[in-house]
Amino acid sequence: MLKCVDVKKIAVFAGGVLFGTAGVKILGSSDAKKFYVNCLAAGLRAKDSVMTTATTIQENAEDILAEANEINRQRREAAEFCKEPEEEMKEEAEETDSLQ
Repeated sequence: MLKCVDVKKIAVFAGGVLFGTAGVKILGSSDAKKFYVNCLAAGLRAKDSVMTTATTIQENAEDILAEANEINRQRREAAEFCKEPEEEMKEEAEETDSLQ
């Protein structure tokens, strides 16, 4: 005769087959397909939104980088301008020292 354990194994297997068959039918139904399409459409809309935001952030970052480079260029020019009179004064002092 069949043992209790064997009956449980057979019942679990039959339940799995029944659940799998019903699951395939449900997942393949037209309502499920509509759900999949709507989920995919929402995902594509989200992707478009993320890409738009990423593009905006990238453009802003490029603007910030350009402004930072301009500030650094102006500072370098100002530093060079400040150094020129000091160098001229040193050269004049050296010339004066050499003449004496």
